[in-house]
Amino acid sequence: MDTALRIYMCVIAFILGACLGSFLECAADRYVSRQSVFRGRSHCTACGHVLGVLDLIPIFGWIFLRGKCRYCGKRIPASCLVTELIGGAAYLVIVLWCGLSFEALIVAFMAPALMLIALIDLRTMEIPNGLTLYLIALFALSIAAHYGEALHYFLDGLIGAAAVGGGLLIVSLVMDKILGRESLGGGDVKLLFAVGLFLGLWRSLLMLITACIIGIVFGLGYKRFARRDNVAPAAATDNEKPASSDTSSSASSETANDKSVAPLESEAAETTNGEFPFGPAICIATFICMLFGSSVINMYLSLFM
Repeated sequence: MDTALRIYMCVIAFILGACLGSFLECAADRYVSRQSVFRGRSHCTACGHVLGVLDLIPIFGWIFLRGKCRYCGKRIPASCLVTELIGGAAYLVIVLWCGLSFEALIVAFMAPALMLIALIDLRTMEIPNGLTLYLIALFALSIAAHYGEALHYFLDGLIGAAAVGGGLLIVSLVMDKILGRESLGGGDVKLLFAVGLFLGLWRSLLMLITACIIGIVFGLGYKRFARRDNVAPAAATDNEKPASSDTSSSASSETANDKSVAPLESEAAETTNGEFPFGPAICIATFICMLFGSSVINMYLSLFM
């Protein structure tokens, strides 16, 4: 591929990812507040002023405004900028690693759902069934594109989904009995089943290991911040209260949601009751294994050959 064309594709991919990140951040906020994602102009959630085009430019809008609303001066959460950067980086990695391929297309359609699941789970510790069903439907559509390998692709995906989804379901039921409380949310199990369809058996197992590592690190940080906020909550003034910039957005009504939680081993802050969202770790691990899982597995197996 020509260098100039490759650079052009990378720039477009990053811009597209940043725009999607901005949209998904807003979609998650509107989902949590039970607002329509498609209806209503983009506005500041603090003062209600409708935002202009310059206010909605991903990344640069937040930087130029110095993280504050142009009209009322209220703080715009840094999470808006972070989500836009993550979205841009994700699509840039997809193009760099997969180029123009069917695999890149599948990951590109998976990424928004994974990001939205992570954002909603972080806010509510719930994973909407509609997003899980979207992933399953995407897998069903992808089968048709595998032509002669469709049966093998389908069976491998089904085995992977059963291994991680079914396996974790059994483990969680056993742990529920032992602990006397919910150890793993039903939303997590459904999500594991859905992403296992794409990954197949071996990449699904690698994803589960990766998700557990990410989950441990995330859980420790989540517990630390929860304890800090519980013991010494910050007294924010009116000028310090966040105002998320709202973009016109997404989704239709969702079906029933499932709690997505995982227990911390030691005593957690009272505000979280020892629980933290495991969905983001699953989503990150899935994205990593979709792109790099086969290479990592082949590298590992080459050590024994």
